[in-house]
Amino acid sequence: MKSPTILRTSIPCVSVRLNERASTLPPRSQMLPFFEQPVFKLGPISIHAFGILISIAIYVALAMAHSRFRRFGLNEAVGDRMGGWILVGTMLGAHWFSVLAYFPDQIAKDPWLLLRIWEDISSFGGMLGGMLAATVFLWSRFKGDEAPLRWLYLDIVVFVFPFAFAIGRAGCALAHDHPGTITNFPLTFSLKTDAARDYIVNVYSAAGLGRTLPGDSVLATMGFHDLGWYEFLYLSLVVIPVMLVLDKRNRTPGFSILVFAALYLPVRFAFDCLRVSDIRYAGLTPGQWVAIIALFALPFLWRNMRSRPRYQPQISEPVGEGSIA
Repeated sequence: MKSPTILRTSIPCVSVRLNERASTLPPRSQMLPFFEQPVFKLGPISIHAFGILISIAIYVALAMAHSRFRRFGLNEAVGDRMGGWILVGTMLGAHWFSVLAYFPDQIAKDPWLLLRIWEDISSFGGMLGGMLAATVFLWSRFKGDEAPLRWLYLDIVVFVFPFAFAIGRAGCALAHDHPGTITNFPLTFSLKTDAARDYIVNVYSAAGLGRTLPGDSVLATMGFHDLGWYEFLYLSLVVIPVMLVLDKRNRTPGFSILVFAALYLPVRFAFDCLRVSDIRYAGLTPGQWVAIIALFALPFLWRNMRSRPRYQPQISEPVGEGSIA
């Protein structure tokens, strides 16, 4: 029997096995059919499915946060105002981090790219920008005796985030925004169709890896990892259920930050190993570097949390009302 061919990309921690004998590959029926992103026409305006789901994600996050502010007896007006800050910070952070970390060469050619915030975006950039905006808002509003309230509001923000993030990742999956390496893994999107193969060939070619792809006949029996799809599944089936179960317990403000980071960051680091076109710094993607730094910060967060009192969900009069400017 002929030994399998090994296709090794220039991507660290990635190697893809290709067997030249199609009989050893799983049936294509086990893979997901490839499709192009749904686009809805409203006169001259094209509305993409990604944009629709991002809008739904924003609404869900704001609505859930508002409900939890009331549930924990916090001032809803303060929380809603913070939501506006977070939305702006998320939009700016998502774009600026994407441009500066992933496409630094484009800035010299087109400095105005920094202002076109509707173009390239990064999930980690959105997280960093949103957290920075929330931190600036809360630390400027709550001082002195009200300082402990900062962590209550911040905990709520992070608790609702995975719900919105999962919806956003569903949009990424519909748009195939985060293609990974080719494989014969069952949960991948099939490369059976010409459109699918053209798509993945363009992805590999843009990364300078076009010559590493197998012949068309072998490629048609395979699929490609869709990392937006994988993250949607992981967030929906693991992260959110765990957050809901732990939410029933008496816990310390900031606990949601610790849980989400511990659950998401290692898996995101692993998923980024499958990315094809992302820029690398010392062999790692910008997302992987953020994950490493954040994971190293978790012990310090945990030590800080242990000094804060625990709390239980309760309905009470809003607190921190005097801090509304």
